[in-house]
Amino acid sequence: MEFFCYHRDRPGSLALREQLQEEHWSYMDLFAEQLIARGPTFAADGETPTGSVHIVDLPDPAAVRAFAFDEPNYQAGAYRDVLLRRWRNMLGRTMWDFSGGAEEGNRYLVLGLGPDRTAAPAEPPENDELIAYGPLLSDDGTAWLGTAALVRAPDAATARTVLEPAVYADVEVHDWEFGGRR
Repeated sequence: MEFFCYHRDRPGSLALREQLQEEHWSYMDLFAEQLIARGPTFAADGETPTGSVHIVDLPDPAAVRAFAFDEPNYQAGAYRDVLLRRWRNMLGRTMWDFSGGAEEGNRYLVLGLGPDRTAAPAEPPENDELIAYGPLLSDDGTAWLGTAALVRAPDAATARTVLEPAVYADVEVHDWEFGGRR
């Protein structure tokens, strides 16, 4: 089962995150084969971390809850909350398979939350700049709760266009970059 996990930083937790960076990476290394995508999000300055995205394939909701809540930064109080949802990998690949590579261009996390319940989850748009894309689902996988996309784009406004805004109650766009040591 695939899951989307977004730990959002607690304000003022940068020093704690820096102190725990090696512990965080070592913990994520335990899940290297199960990770579809990972990496930090940043504030508008492009330097201050605001969260950490992990898209992971684990056996069940209990396993992903353990993954999310045993994470060292979470255990130490660096995160203010965790968005944890079932997810479906509509591109069928990992971020490491993205043909655009890990370094060139700007990258973003785009979250569409609270979708119009009469609509169906959208198919990924024809876009060679999509790194990861899929619906956010209820624990049992039957209810569509939103969409998460990782995309390379020239700017946040362009990144936002991968989701149809009229379908969602809110669309968030966060600066994001490839994470980990892989």
